[in-house]
Amino acid sequence: MRLQLSTWPEVEAYLERSTGIVVPIGSTEQHGPNGLIGTDALCPEAIAWALGERHDILIGPTLSLGMAQHHLAFPGTLSLRPSTLIALLRDTLDSLARHGFTRVLFLNGHGGNIATLKAAFAEVHATRSLAAAPATGAPQPALFNWFLGRRVRELAAELYGDAEGYHATASEVALSWYVAGVEKSATMTPRIAPLGSAECDAETFRRRFPDGRMGSDPSLARREHGARFLEAGVADAWEAWQGLIDEE
Repeated sequence: MRLQLSTWPEVEAYLERSTGIVVPIGSTEQHGPNGLIGTDALCPEAIAWALGERHDILIGPTLSLGMAQHHLAFPGTLSLRPSTLIALLRDTLDSLARHGFTRVLFLNGHGGNIATLKAAFAEVHATRSLAAAPATGAPQPALFNWFLGRRVRELAAELYGDAEGYHATASEVALSWYVAGVEKSATMTPRIAPLGSAECDAETFRRRFPDGRMGSDPSLARREHGARFLEAGVADAWEAWQGLIDEE
């Protein structure tokens, strides 16, 4: 069940049987020579949609812009400031709280969002804790990174070994190709990209990683692999969702 394709009476009826929602969040950034710029949003969105269809969970709109400033030296990347993303997340949670949602799982597709997501959650918790009359029934936010799920990691190791890497990985490229119904090719030199820190400005990042990859060889990706990553991602996300709901 997707929020964007629902009417308000349908959402009201959903809230009578469940007060949980999944919100996909990603980024719009370069993913190496053969990776789609929308990879980090396409992947968690596809997993979330499948999760919602199979388990009757409401899926919110995908937050497609993230904290990607270190990729801005590559054409096509769009980025929010950390403070902007924190404000967006707080307003999203406040909106959901207004309607009575009590559990919000952010299904994340971008490693660069993790620190900012956790900072946003800390801001939300601090606001409630410091209030003279703490709110009751406010939604508890939780984070699940699809690319760190146990099944996904095991499958990536099986298919790509050490060539999986850390950015523009073969696993995320394969899943995004599968979802989008495309496949792209490019020459990778060197075959496995160098490693290093992404905690830097955009120009420094491009000097360290000239073609945008970090320790990866996404030429190993195949669109048919994406179907397997989707199944693994849905199973991992369902496990995370059950853990969240069990806390109620």
